[in-house]
Amino acid sequence: MQTALDLAREVGYAKLSMEAVAARAGVGKDTIYRRWPSKAQLFLDAVLGSRTTDLEHPDTGDIVADLREVMTRVADLLARPPWGPLYQDLIGEAQHNPEVAAALNRRFIQPQTADTLARLERAKAQGQLAPDFDLDLAFEILSGPLYFRLLITQQPITPAYIDRLLHTLFAGMAPDPHP
Repeated sequence: MQTALDLAREVGYAKLSMEAVAARAGVGKDTIYRRWPSKAQLFLDAVLGSRTTDLEHPDTGDIVADLREVMTRVADLLARPPWGPLYQDLIGEAQHNPEVAAALNRRFIQPQTADTLARLERAKAQGQLAPDFDLDLAFEILSGPLYFRLLITQQPITPAYIDRLLHTLFAGMAPDPHP
């Protein structure tokens, strides 16, 4: 998997081949194909296996601070090679490869979504969020701009941008202290 990552960084995902990975790794193509039926599956495993940053939400009792912490870790991860550029390539592959899209969703997107929603749910139960706060929509509002910047505008995801995003979402959404 490390060889696949190294080659993808050098030549890009589009030019990555199972043959080149096998040659560089010093193994036969059959050895690689026994474990990964396609370049896309090898690349998916390699990219997802290379992430070392913990993206689980803390629970300090301050939902905004906890979200800021994780979003900043995500921004840092996406801003630096190898993970950021490789993750962009993986998202690109997922757009036209249903198997990669399903695996990416199952192995990365769904666990991250579940963790964020669980943290938002705890915040709601603790009274940090209004009772009618739409958790699913909040998650989409938080993640959409990050993907927009990563994939469309390629603008940096800065701490200041994260603060603006959190302020915009949570302004006026706190529970009424004087019901």
